[in-house]
Amino acid sequence: MPIIVNLDVMMAKRKLSLNELSERVGVTLSNLSILKTGKAKAVRFSTLEAICKALDCQPGDLLEFTSEE
Repeated sequence: MPIIVNLDVMMAKRKLSLNELSERVGVTLSNLSILKTGKAKAVRFSTLEAICKALDCQPGDLLEFTSEE
């Protein structure tokens, strides 16, 4: 998939565990895990907003586009 999710990188920079992020964002651990591993097919803007608030980052810090050539 050409969209790469860098949630694990941002969590490591903020020294935040998946459990802590789940509590702060209000998203289940399993759904955050799916997003973190890049297996998610979609993400709601409200979820992205909550994650950005919790990690003090921009959406571009979490999502990256790479062309498949």
